[in-house]
Amino acid sequence: MSLVNYAKKEIICKVVYYGPGRSGKTTNLQYIFSKIPIEKRGEMTSLATEMDRTLFFDFLPFDVGKIGNFNAKFQLYTVPGQVYYDSTRKLVLQGADGVVFVADSQADRMEDNIESFENLAINLKEHGFSIETMPLVIQYNKRDLPNAVDTNVIKSALQIRSDWKAFEAIATKGTGVIETLKDAMFSVIKQLTRKYDNKR
Repeated sequence: MSLVNYAKKEIICKVVYYGPGRSGKTTNLQYIFSKIPIEKRGEMTSLATEMDRTLFFDFLPFDVGKIGNFNAKFQLYTVPGQVYYDSTRKLVLQGADGVVFVADSQADRMEDNIESFENLAINLKEHGFSIETMPLVIQYNKRDLPNAVDTNVIKSALQIRSDWKAFEAIATKGTGVIETLKDAMFSVIKQLTRKYDNKR
C-alpha cells in the first residue's frame, strides 16, 4: 500500500523481489543500487539471518511519470528465499504495490520455483491481495548457465499468464535487470494512477 508524503509531494511505492533462495534477488538489488546516482538513493540496509538476508533501499527514479501531482519514490525489498523464513517473507510483502518474481532458470531448481511462486500467491492472499491483480513481473534469471531450461518450460511449470510481462536476465552481469525494474515501476505507476483518478 503506497504511502503519501504531502510535504515532499511524493507517493512512496513498494516493490518486492520474491523467489526461491539463491535465485538472484539480492544480485538484482545490488546491481540496481550500483547504477543509481548517490543523490537519488538512500542507504542499502541488510537484515541478515543465518542462511539468507533481506535487503532494502529507496530511490527517486527519473522519468517514470507522476501520480496526480506527486512524484513516485520507490522502495525495493528482497525476501528470504528459504521456506522456514516464511514469517519474514509475509512481513516484507505487507503493503507491496508490485512484485518481481525472480525464477532460477536451472533445471534442478524448478520445484523450488514452483514452491516459491505458490507461496507468493498464498501470502498475497493473506494480505488481502490477489496474484491476478497485483502488478507482477517475471524474471527468468541465470540464462547463461549450461543447465538453464527453455523459458517456456518455466512458464508452463509456474502457469505464467500470457499477459504477465517476463524478462530473461543474467543478474550477475546486469543483463535484463534494469528492464525488469522499469516494467515493474511502470506497472505500479499505471495501477496507482488508475486508483488516484477514480478517487478524484
